[in-house]
Amino acid sequence: MLKLKGDGILAIFTVEDRRRAGNAALAAADAARRKLVHLNRQRAEKNLPTAEMYLGLHIGEVFYGNIGSKERLDFTVVDPAVNEVSRTASLRRSVDQPLLVSSAFADALGESHSRLVSVGRYALRGVGRPQGLFTLERDPDADLNER
Repeated sequence: MLKLKGDGILAIFTVEDRRRAGNAALAAADAARRKLVHLNRQRAEKNLPTAEMYLGLHIGEVFYGNIGSKERLDFTVVDPAVNEVSRTASLRRSVDQPLLVSSAFADALGESHSRLVSVGRYALRGVGRPQGLFTLERDPDADLNER
């Protein structure tokens, strides 16, 4: 499911194999980041505006369905997991990282967790206790700040 949220997108995936889904999400994030760097280089050469991308990844259970009335029905998701991923993504400027993943997401990766580096523990607004956050090891070829 995709849902446009202002200038962002909330993507929800059902998962049966969390490790496989997590690795696929990281691969997609890495590919998107690389493509954006390439696009930004092309646009910068033409003195056109460049774009930023940031992602928050989390694994958790949610409730989903249609909410509203006949006049305005909206498919949405609700649960603390939605709040947590939103708060995780919003910290990206504070930690100067375009991709942040929750400790739940990192734990679901199993051995692939070694691709992640800790950026510390943070108190997330509306989340009961501080959460460990991670990002992908820095890849100089895919640096979003390089324009």
